[in-house]
Amino acid sequence: MNVFVRIETFRAGLLAVLVIFAGEAHAQTAMPPGHPAIGNLPSGAVHGGGSSANELVGTVTETAEASSYTYVKVDAGTRSVWAAAPRFPVEVGDRVSLPTHSPMQNYRSDTLGRTFPLVYFAEEIRVASGAMSAMGAASGDKTVPHPSSSRAAGAPASAFEGISKPEGGYTVAEVFEAGSALSGREVTLRGRVVKYSPRIMGTNWLHLQDGTSTADGRNDLVITTDDPAKEGDVVLVRGSLTADRDFGHGYVYEVIVEGARVVVE
Repeated sequence: MNVFVRIETFRAGLLAVLVIFAGEAHAQTAMPPGHPAIGNLPSGAVHGGGSSANELVGTVTETAEASSYTYVKVDAGTRSVWAAAPRFPVEVGDRVSLPTHSPMQNYRSDTLGRTFPLVYFAEEIRVASGAMSAMGAASGDKTVPHPSSSRAAGAPASAFEGISKPEGGYTVAEVFEAGSALSGREVTLRGRVVKYSPRIMGTNWLHLQDGTSTADGRNDLVITTDDPAKEGDVVLVRGSLTADRDFGHGYVYEVIVEGARVVVE
């Protein structure tokens, strides 16, 4: 009986070691050589703002590329930290957010030839435009991708001459008046691009006006798209409308058309 117990104990211990070894091997093969394994981290929405217990938001002050990783030094206000994630486009001055679940102390990067006293490894570091945040905060301009009242200084009436509502579509004013009644539905509009911000949070942002306005002055509709445009273009927009869109950190839109197809006319 004692022999049997010992055999079973040995088998259980051996099985546990094999499971642990297999888990570690899987974690290592999933990451580039020399980098610690990263667990399943939640991707926080990032659009400027403050930090939470499991997230840091700040401005990039330095970048470095190492193998398949991008390192960023982030000024989070009360402290500066280094973080790294699989390669992604970022520039000094960009606003970023990163999860802080996987800190690594005294981490040595042979590729960079330096040791980091502390670096946070993440599956993804989310990027917003530093210029966008600075512009919105400094000028109070509500026509940037920022907390928006949907009211903006209108272009001269001559800027909208010849712009007609598309067949079966809506005007900007009609979209605001319908509001949540159109949420989740595809809408079509035509208007002039009064502001264009490329590649902010992974997409292009444009502000559309068509010369119409609600009684309380709502005249500026935000569109996100992968299609290019430029300020002054007359465009036909078709996309899904969302009402009361809250990206977090103060980025709230009464209505917004997301993932739109934009055709310059």
